[in-house]
Amino acid sequence: MTGAPIPPMLDGMDLSDLDRHGAARLPALLTPAQCAAIVALWDDPAAFRKEVVMQRHGYGSGCYRYFAYPLPEPVAALRDALYPALAEVANRWAAMLGSGDIYPARHADFLARCALAGQDKPTPLLLRYEAGDWNALHQDVYGPQIFPIQAAVLLSEPDSDFTGGAFLLTEQRPRMQSRPEVVPLRHGDAVIFPVRERPVPGARGAHRVQMRHGVSRLLSGVRHMLGIIFHDAA
Repeated sequence: MTGAPIPPMLDGMDLSDLDRHGAARLPALLTPAQCAAIVALWDDPAAFRKEVVMQRHGYGSGCYRYFAYPLPEPVAALRDALYPALAEVANRWAAMLGSGDIYPARHADFLARCALAGQDKPTPLLLRYEAGDWNALHQDVYGPQIFPIQAAVLLSEPDSDFTGGAFLLTEQRPRMQSRPEVVPLRHGDAVIFPVRERPVPGARGAHRVQMRHGVSRLLSGVRHMLGIIFHDAA
């Protein structure tokens, strides 16, 4: 594959917006060459274990493919590099919510926990949208073992490769209407966001708010995105 290797560590990630707004943007996480190398995997059937055509299942419109193990090196490297910092946040959230969950510092140890629960299918995926495609608001839950934070990287250039196709989040607040959030992404930017819920401070301590994410309708062009989910599927 072409493009510079993904660094094994990501120092200085600013995740503060994850607590403030429910999503944190990591600008220029991947270079254009790295993005192009991952997009090129779309044409390699051996790289994937499963394809999902969204309109067949009521998920929206478009297509995504789950990578097979062993993951392509750039995808595996990025998954491993992001996990340690996110595990610290996940453990802090678990303490705030009193869930009793403890997430190990090494991603391999968490995957071993997933395997013991019968979750051994890889969940990183490559998504492709064409004009008119969209992704319904959803949560990426694949079994009882859930890592509460995930990432997505935009592999295409807005206003050049495509128009429309905004990344959307909604937050269901207790006894209130849902709060929307649009995360503006450029080529190579990543967004870090909750899988299912996050803690929000309240007058009587932290409470859980339900989160969902999706993509608005693509107006023109083709949009590719890499999804990084840290738990495996049953």
